[in-house]
Amino acid sequence: MRIRLSMRRAVLFLALLLLALMLLFPMRIMVGALGLGDAGLSAREVRGSVWSSELQEARFGAAALGDVHARLNFFPLIAGRARVNLTRTEDGPGALNGAISVTRHTLGIDDVTVRLPAAATFAPLPVNAIDLGDVSARFRQGACERADGLVRAELQADVPGLSLPGGMSGNARCDGAKLLLPLQSQSGMETLALRIDRAGGYTADFVIRSSDPAIQRTLQASGFAPSPDGLKLSVAGQL
Repeated sequence: MRIRLSMRRAVLFLALLLLALMLLFPMRIMVGALGLGDAGLSAREVRGSVWSSELQEARFGAAALGDVHARLNFFPLIAGRARVNLTRTEDGPGALNGAISVTRHTLGIDDVTVRLPAAATFAPLPVNAIDLGDVSARFRQGACERADGLVRAELQADVPGLSLPGGMSGNARCDGAKLLLPLQSQSGMETLALRIDRAGGYTADFVIRSSDPAIQRTLQASGFAPSPDGLKLSVAGQL
């Protein structure tokens, strides 16, 4: 009887120890183990456990996110999926909601709503910011598997020959192995095709169709070049 009681105590001790380790497991280690840096997420410092933590001075690629609250969602673990919920409680355009999900073969974002500063990332494109509205994207073994959600680009207001106060918008989708953000203005005369691969590399083609010679000259002086589709400015880089 004493041996059985001792075994019960040992099992109880091990169970409590395992529970304590789970509750206190650092998010800092989890971020590295899940490869969230491959999804473009980084932070100056990560504090707290996997169930409640703060990513201080977080960034998505080159875009600053500020301080972000992160927590691991328990129930997706049962299905073999690690989902880290990300939130920021600031009001207005500073809001952030969504998640990063990782499985053995997939990596993606789920229902992300956020405003990303983009001027430095996409220069010399005249894009000031990118707004994501409930955007989801999933890469499986390096190739885009599915994507949806509304994307809007806010353009810089001081570009000669270009005036789009309403910006450009479109719905995210897959284009072969890459994520495609196909944006256009309300008139359809301006389009921006932004393609992003699994590693965060991107190409962007900004096309403007105009028959006004003065506007054409102004845009060409800003780096746009004639193409079969219109005046085009293309850039490539890393998020």
